[in-house]
Amino acid sequence: MNGKIYVAGGFTRNVHMGALDVAFEYDPASDTWRTLTPMKSPRGSVGVAALNGKIYAIGGRGVDTVTVSTHEVYDPATNKWSDRAPLPKARDHLAVIAVDGRIHAIGGRFNATVDNTGMHDVYDPTTNSWKSAAPMPTPRSAMAVTLYRGLILLAGGECNKRKTFIENEGYDIKADRWVSLAPMATGRHGFRAVTLGDLAYFAGGAAGCGGGEVSDTLLTFSLP
Repeated sequence: MNGKIYVAGGFTRNVHMGALDVAFEYDPASDTWRTLTPMKSPRGSVGVAALNGKIYAIGGRGVDTVTVSTHEVYDPATNKWSDRAPLPKARDHLAVIAVDGRIHAIGGRFNATVDNTGMHDVYDPTTNSWKSAAPMPTPRSAMAVTLYRGLILLAGGECNKRKTFIENEGYDIKADRWVSLAPMATGRHGFRAVTLGDLAYFAGGAAGCGGGEVSDTLLTFSLP
């Protein structure tokens, strides 16, 4: 956002221990980091999205290792965090993305990986309210998300019978429906995605549940 990268929250050790309230801003032009006002609530595995010049930090897991529905927004103009309407149900490892003036919070887990959900909640900042949208067909957590040709792509995740997911599903925003797309060759979780031009890129991740078998591969996905 505004040519900078924002980071919020995190853990200091496994598993889900030492939740942090920290926030940082990275400026690629000067290759420098700046410490921002910390979040009001320490959280790791939090979903973060940028919308209308502000940073939204949604859900996550607190210092007691319990998932939360906390929702805060950061305003760079004031360097302050404010509370917003909480998630309808607490969860972490969810995918969060801003599209067309709203924020989509998809999937995640209520507690352990066996508690994955396909919940799909949409936040409207103009009314400070949430509404439900079509749920993700394959409940999972720690997926990669990106907007590609009008579809919100959700790839990978953990964990399916002790294996990471290979699924790649796309949400059609206008039709409020999901489509199944070409799966990844091997499953992974805890990775990130970005769209550049006609390709969606998926980088890194872990092939094993819980962080094992860390990968350095870069995958691309495209539609005809």
